[in-house]
Amino acid sequence: MKNPYDVLGVAPTASAADIQIAYRKLAKKLHPDLNPGDRAAEEKFKEVAGAYDLLGDAEKRKRFDNGEIDASGAERPQQRFYRDFATSDRSHRYTDTSGFADFTDSEDAFAELLRRSERARANRPGRDVHYRLPIDFVESITGASKRLTLPDGGTLDVKIPAGLVDGQVLRLRGKGARGTGKGRPGDALIEVEVRPDRRFTREGDDISLELPISLSEAVLGGKIRVPTPTGEVTMTVPKGSNTGTTMRLKGKGAPRRSGGHGDELVRLKVVLPKSPDPALEAFVSNWEKGKTFNPLEDRTS
Repeated sequence: MKNPYDVLGVAPTASAADIQIAYRKLAKKLHPDLNPGDRAAEEKFKEVAGAYDLLGDAEKRKRFDNGEIDASGAERPQQRFYRDFATSDRSHRYTDTSGFADFTDSEDAFAELLRRSERARANRPGRDVHYRLPIDFVESITGASKRLTLPDGGTLDVKIPAGLVDGQVLRLRGKGARGTGKGRPGDALIEVEVRPDRRFTREGDDISLELPISLSEAVLGGKIRVPTPTGEVTMTVPKGSNTGTTMRLKGKGAPRRSGGHGDELVRLKVVLPKSPDPALEAFVSNWEKGKTFNPLEDRTS
């Protein structure tokens, strides 16, 4: 424990008034309510309050100066805490964890702040706890129920709403850290990470898909199976389709806030066989119209 005189910044010969002035000055500077989120200031404030608990009491100060108790108020050498010797028939500042009994007859507004803040901390709400939850792309479109394993081995059941986007934060009320006293528990804040899907990409409320088709399907048309977030559906490819041709599946996209769903945009991609096909090569070699066709004309028109 630090020497209480050093903590308050006063000499061992300081008067009781000097000690009170030093304490008030430090308390106003370091009080947690005036330094939200500053853990260093909060710890220093605790040291200052502890030092004043000891030096602000004439009897304890005398015993400390005589070496009968240490800086924590514990007896020497028994190491018993001084609060153990407090009697119920006497109002004793060390038995009050607020440490602000000297302000009871003061009109100072800051004294009232100290008293109120101490009562509030006795029933402080629990802090919010942040987690990150990866989900599949399809789950972000259709919704899902997930179970999140916590660092302490516990679990949280999380309901993923349909249409959720990457980075969205879900709040689970009362699932955070416990409060103190009558303080309510904090919340669990779940940031959802949507994993990329090799098939789908999202474009607002619509989703898109690049779908390979064969040369025969492109030339002759036909029915093909198309994946969607809710399962495969049958789709008709028109004759003469080409790479880049886009077809629309109504209502197969993400849910809209205004109601309904976006669409799924299916972009066709003509794919030739990986291995050489002599019959196809022979056909193209004898295809006179193909020799005169210039695809650049379509691109520049």
